[in-house]
Amino acid sequence: MSNQKITVYGAMWCPDTLRALHFLSEHNIEFDFKDIDSDIENTKFVEETNNGMRIIPTIILPNGSILVEPSNSEFERALTRLKTE
Repeated sequence: MSNQKITVYGAMWCPDTLRALHFLSEHNIEFDFKDIDSDIENTKFVEETNNGMRIIPTIILPNGSILVEPSNSEFERALTRLKTE
């Protein structure tokens, strides 16, 4: 996996965002959090990425791939693939 961090776009009121943040913290994975409630640019990015929908969390991996509302197992599989790149 490259040295870049994972970027998580979400909101602190969203259970799926909180689950993703907890998953990353639990696995000691560094990430940048972009709150869609505090910055309109973050909201615009999420909407542009998701065909106009505000679906969170929207997660950008260091290789540029995007996960939208991944389950913990989907997240873990994606992270495992990153380690082999």
